[in-house]
Amino acid sequence: MKKFSTISTTSVLVPFLFMAMVSFLKTTTSLSPDGKALLSLLAAATTTTTSASSSSVLLPSWDPSHPNPCTWQGVTCSPQGRVISLSLPNTFLNLSHIPPELSSLTSLQLLNLSSANISGPIPPYLGALSSLRFLDLSSNSLSGPIPSQLGSLSSLQFLLLNSNHLSGPIPPTLANLSSLQVLCLQDNLVNGSIPSHLGSLLSLQQFRIGGNPYLTGQIPPQLGLLANLTTFGAAATGLSGPIPAEFGNLVSLQTLALYDTDISGSIPPELGSCSELTNLYLHMNKITGSIPPELGKLQKLTSLLLWGNAIAGPIPAGLSNCSALVVLDLSANKLSGEIPGELGRLAVLEQLHLSDNMLTGPIPMELSNCSSLTTLQLDKNALSGPIPWQIGDLKALQCLFLWGNSISGAIPPSFGNCTELYALDLSKNRLTGTIPDEIFSLKKLSKLLLLGNSLTGQLPKSVANCQSLVRLRLGENLLSGEIPKEIGKLQNLVFLDLYTNRFHGKLPAELANITVLELLDVHNNHITGEIPPQLGELMNLEQLDLSHNSFTGEIPSSFGNFSYLNKLMLNNNMLTRSLPKSIRNLQKLTLLNLSANSLSGPIPPEIGSLTGLTIDLDLSSNQFVGEIPQEMSSLTQLQSLDLSSNMLHGGIAVLGMLASLTYLNISYNNFSGPIPVTPFFRTLSANSYLENPDLCESFDGYTCSSDLVRRTAIKSIKTVALVCAILGSVAMLFVATWILVNRKRKLAAEKKMTSASCGADDFSPPWSFIPFQKLNFAIGNILECIKDENIIGKGCSGVVYKAEMPNGELIAVKKLWKSRKEEDPVDAFASEIQILGHIRHRNIVKLLGYCSNKCVKLLLYNHISNGNLQQLLKENRNLDWETRYKIAVGSAQGLAYLHHDCVPAILHRDVKCNNILLDSKYEAYLADFGLAKLMNSPNFHHAMSRVAGSYGYIAPGK
Repeated sequence: MKKFSTISTTSVLVPFLFMAMVSFLKTTTSLSPDGKALLSLLAAATTTTTSASSSSVLLPSWDPSHPNPCTWQGVTCSPQGRVISLSLPNTFLNLSHIPPELSSLTSLQLLNLSSANISGPIPPYLGALSSLRFLDLSSNSLSGPIPSQLGSLSSLQFLLLNSNHLSGPIPPTLANLSSLQVLCLQDNLVNGSIPSHLGSLLSLQQFRIGGNPYLTGQIPPQLGLLANLTTFGAAATGLSGPIPAEFGNLVSLQTLALYDTDISGSIPPELGSCSELTNLYLHMNKITGSIPPELGKLQKLTSLLLWGNAIAGPIPAGLSNCSALVVLDLSANKLSGEIPGELGRLAVLEQLHLSDNMLTGPIPMELSNCSSLTTLQLDKNALSGPIPWQIGDLKALQCLFLWGNSISGAIPPSFGNCTELYALDLSKNRLTGTIPDEIFSLKKLSKLLLLGNSLTGQLPKSVANCQSLVRLRLGENLLSGEIPKEIGKLQNLVFLDLYTNRFHGKLPAELANITVLELLDVHNNHITGEIPPQLGELMNLEQLDLSHNSFTGEIPSSFGNFSYLNKLMLNNNMLTRSLPKSIRNLQKLTLLNLSANSLSGPIPPEIGSLTGLTIDLDLSSNQFVGEIPQEMSSLTQLQSLDLSSNMLHGGIAVLGMLASLTYLNISYNNFSGPIPVTPFFRTLSANSYLENPDLCESFDGYTCSSDLVRRTAIKSIKTVALVCAILGSVAMLFVATWILVNRKRKLAAEKKMTSASCGADDFSPPWSFIPFQKLNFAIGNILECIKDENIIGKGCSGVVYKAEMPNGELIAVKKLWKSRKEEDPVDAFASEIQILGHIRHRNIVKLLGYCSNKCVKLLLYNHISNGNLQQLLKENRNLDWETRYKIAVGSAQGLAYLHHDCVPAILHRDVKCNNILLDSKYEAYLADFGLAKLMNSPNFHHAMSRVAGSYGYIAPGK
């Protein structure tokens, strides 16, 4: 029956398809040759889709029954009926190739297939379209080399191939395009160097080759011959060497974008002759020397970005002659001397960034004349003297960073006039006096950071007037009095730092009204009384530090409500009674320090349920009694454990199950029985278990070994060692002879074995799996997902896979590229990753944990459903303003947190579209830090500063 049905269906379909084909041929018989060539494009698009009817939906006006295609969408014809323009940008053609029939459109002058989802190579036969003046294939998925045949298009004026996957060198034949005005090759995988022959393109106005990381070599001086060039963009490439002095001949140049390359040498003074220059982007390079005073001749310059280099010497006062300057960023260099007061003449200046240099002297009061200034960042220098009160005249000022200097005197009350101010950071200076009430009258102030000064007096009750505050950080000062209960009215406060001051009295219960609070740190003060149980209402709290005060009473059972808490520090107080059993609810806790109190009773078995404890558990210097609960064997990720100075007794076998321990102290207790014989315990010194006289060494971990047996064993071991040493010496003599004879062969073999021993895809055990929270999957589940079909992204630091766990949970797994170094210790990887693992912010992608073996390192992140911003912008350019705002705010909040407010502070040094991920509601999340690296700078903001990626923002103009 099935066979009959199949035959019957076929017998019906074959005649039907034949008749349809005949009908189609009849309708196209009268169509012009150009029209038939265009239909090949539609046919190719239809071939890659599942429905033949989709072509009519895609381009409904492309009717093959017409005599010519001149009325079709995107088609323009000459008076003679020849197709001269084909423009279908942002049309989802979904082509796997560009059909060769298009080469018959010999009158074609314009071809625009940008953002049409085309893959495959650029066909060489496009070089036969001799009339072509405009060719735009940008924002597709084209791959392979740029055909040298394009150099035959002698009439071509615009060549746009950017935002594809093109590789190979730039064809020197492009130098034959004598009419070319715009050449855009940016954001591809082009390699090799820039052909010097391109200096013959005298009509060229825009030359963009940025975003090609494999483009290397020096910039040809011959490009200085392009007198009509207005834009040269070569950012984010591997170009090296100096900026040619011949660029001073580019009298029409408006934008020079050479940031994020390996450019070195000094800035050529000849650039001062580029009188039309408006944007000079030279940041994130290896430029040395000084800032040439000749740049002061650039009257039209609006943006001067030189940050992230090694530029030394003074800031030229002549820059004040750049009267059109809007953004001046010289930060992260080696500039010295004083800030020129002449910069106050820059009347339209909006942003002045001089951070992270070696500038000295006072802050010039003349800067108050820059009435358009919105951002003033002078942090991380050696500035001294008072803050000029005239800064309060900057009515448009939004962001003022002066932290990390030696500024003295009082905070000017005139800051109350800066009504647009939303971020004020004066931390790590020598400021004295009180906090002016006027600051809390600012209605837009979101971040007030005054850490590490010598401020005195009380925290004014007027703090409640500043309802916009999100971060209030006043630690490391000399503030006194009681913490005002009015602070509980700050409904938007997320961070509250009051540590290391002289506050006394009780902790106000009104703090519980700040429902969005994520960090509360009042450690190292003189606060007394009981811990308010109302604090348990702070459901969003992630870090709570009440240590080094004089709190009394018990730990509130309401603390069990802290479902997001990852760090709890109550040490060095006078807390009493037992631990509440509700502690078992703190499932995200990674650090718990209750040391130096008077807590009593047994260690509750519920503490074993805190499997997220990875950093530290410190119960030392209390009055705990009883045995170590067996449930603590579940703390398999714990790295540091201190139970010293209590009254605990019984065996310690359970501690042998804590495989991740790197530090242990159980001294001054009454423990007894054998010491475990695990590798970790073999490395411990006696200092780790002092004053436990009934503890004994063991050979098997179950029974104690006597001194006699131990001495006999040691003697036997020495005897065996001596014999082995003698025999070994003889053997080594023969081995040495053999090595000398076969040295070359052995070295070659070793080299081959070394190169093959640790490949990028060596997933062999053993594996180390360190989660930062409770995870319901194992390393095997992760490894099963590391395959090509699960790849969702690639970057400079690794490749990212989408991984679905057995319980349906989706995570993102990033496999880091293998280090170029011969050694890349897992310990260093683990210690640095610990920093990123404990960063918590709603706009930062959460690191769930990491895995590693001897060759492969994997980072585990939350999976963000909507991809990255770069993909979104490429596929959907019609975002409404509400969505754009949500993305911008989310990115800014995540970056601001990393830059300054997280502990430890981090600078994300690679902020770009593909590092901004979007969830289903288009909320932005910052991601892809790579591994944190130590900065060569002193401790800042109560933690070690860290760097991950590239400074700040990325300028346009690739």
